[in-house]
Amino acid sequence: MNIDREYIVTLYEIYKNLLTEKEKNYFEYYFYEDYSLNEIAEVYEVSKAYASKYLNNVNKKILKYEDLLNINSKNIKIKEYLKNINDAEIKEKIEDLL
Repeated sequence: MNIDREYIVTLYEIYKNLLTEKEKNYFEYYFYEDYSLNEIAEVYEVSKAYASKYLNNVNKKILKYEDLLNINSKNIKIKEYLKNINDAEIKEKIEDLL
């Protein structure tokens, strides 16, 4: 699975509370701590192929959440709309919600 790193990390920040601890750990080891698949496999005492498959499943799950809920897409649209708002106080309040 070839996914843009920045995009999947953004989605992870939105949907991470919907993942199990193990799923979060795999994701964070790989994307935040730059563990290789071999290193993750060693931590969990599994094969590299299993670690890769598991991480791909986590990524698919995150992408499915976005496909169903569209939170990131909506946030992007809201940020675009914010560019046209001149009232600083309202703009700040909306940005705090994002």
